[in-house]
Amino acid sequence: MIKDISQLKKILIIRLSSMGDILLTTPLIRSIKKQNSSVQIDFVIKEEFFELVKKNPHLSNIYTYSKESSKKKELLKLLKTNKYDLVIDLQNNNRSREIVLKLDKKTFQFRKNSLKKFILVHFKINRLKKSPPIPVRYSKTAGINLDNEGLEIFTDNIADSRLELNEKYIGLCPGAKHFTKRWPKEYFIELGKKLESEGYRVVLFGGMNELEVTDEIAKQLSKPLNLCDASILQTAANMKMCKVIYTNDSGTMHLSCAVNIPVIAFFGSTVKEFGFYPYKTQNVVLEIDNLPCRPCTHIGRKSCPLKHFKCMNEISPDLAFNTLKRLLIS
Repeated sequence: MIKDISQLKKILIIRLSSMGDILLTTPLIRSIKKQNSSVQIDFVIKEEFFELVKKNPHLSNIYTYSKESSKKKELLKLLKTNKYDLVIDLQNNNRSREIVLKLDKKTFQFRKNSLKKFILVHFKINRLKKSPPIPVRYSKTAGINLDNEGLEIFTDNIADSRLELNEKYIGLCPGAKHFTKRWPKEYFIELGKKLESEGYRVVLFGGMNELEVTDEIAKQLSKPLNLCDASILQTAANMKMCKVIYTNDSGTMHLSCAVNIPVIAFFGSTVKEFGFYPYKTQNVVLEIDNLPCRPCTHIGRKSCPLKHFKCMNEISPDLAFNTLKRLLIS
């Protein structure tokens, strides 16, 4: 563990992917800088996620990682010249370990609790009940005390001109990489109709992969705004206009938290014990607690192994809508 952070001059943090995991590093980055304002913090990340940290004022240099041999060799050479005092590897996979090995500096590596996750998924023995959220676990990797603030993303983008100040916007994020982490599209449509009947305006968010599903949902609603084709930083600016955001357990959930908008999250095949739940933001996680088949994965699956998909199908649109009322008055 770090004995005296004030003595460190250069720190390298490695977290190559993905959206949520990278945003979950931001409390650690900010807390290090608060405890040593002069320290240089550099970050290694995959190019497709660069926007997430592009404007972060606590970072001195951001390096993009590529699997291409020549680019990777060039990156390693550059990193080696920086002569870091400390490397914090929050990825801890073969790619990040290659960087660590080449740098040959004092390194702290994130422990993934892989065995405990395996036991929970396959034997339903829960040894993660007391496991803290991922930002806290990241901080414990190097023994850094976190502040009491949440995730953050920095953007100087202004909200889309179609978003009006006097409207009551509710965000819907129907996407997720894996099927078992997606609340049904039909439920999002029904929820959207309920929201519109109560005077709310629905805004749809997501990545380019979600354009089809957001279009399908938008076609069933009366006056939605589909802002799914925006960049990450533009999406962050747009999300700030919402009163609440409904989202699956996905990167957009953590992005919603990073702009400090209240979140209602749908958890299907995954559970909060894995640590990837809304952090330091007003939130409600909707999940079916008493299903003996949950969790069936710690990442997500392309289909329900038991074919019933009760973990999502039993979270009704009525429950989701009524949760909004409770959240707004709490």
